Amino acid sequence: MDKHRLEAFSDGVIAIIITIMVLELKVPHGSQLSDLRPLIPVFLSYVLSFIYIGIYWNNHHHLLHTIAHVTGGVLWANLYLLFWLSLIPFATGWMGENHFSSVPLALYGFVLLMSAFAWRLLQTRLVVMQGQKSALALAVGRDFKGKISPLFYLAGIVSAFFNGYFSEAIYVLAAMMWLVPDRRFEKATHES
Repeated sequence: MDKHRLEAFSDGVIAIIITIMVLELKVPHGSQLSDLRPLIPVFLSYVLSFIYIGIYWNNHHHLLHTIAHVTGGVLWANLYLLFWLSLIPFATGWMGENHFSSVPLALYGFVLLMSAFAWRLLQTRLVVMQGQKSALALAVGRDFKGKISPLFYLAGIVSAFFNGYFSEAIYVLAAMMWLVPDRRFEKATHES
């Protein structure tokens, strides 16, 4: 099965996710700069989530460029990833509206954790499909960032109940770790 339909569908879903998030930013009833102050938590949660969605979109793009076709299993793994990414706007809105309180902050981390597991599943399905000696398998290698990210999210979930600022910092740190696109897949694309 050609991969282009999967790419187009995934790009469309990710565009809708970003659109939903930006629509959650409500215009204040007032014309003073001070009227924006209550929106700061909502805006900050939007920025963080926009970065996460951008990271997934960018790495998804690079990942799919290492393959020529997809299977039914890959389609389902991709849908599973898109399912968890589609929950980011809800978790983002709840977290921002409640000023990063513990339960919404923990739920946000849970959605990030499940998105990371879904990414891992998709990546694994693609490696199995391509073979252990493929350029993709070599690019994935030990996948240090992929293995450590769930630990960050787990730490963020637990710390949300003890120290929200620490939890937020962990989520930001995890995002910063992934901000630079994963060069392994870029190299695999040029080698294959």
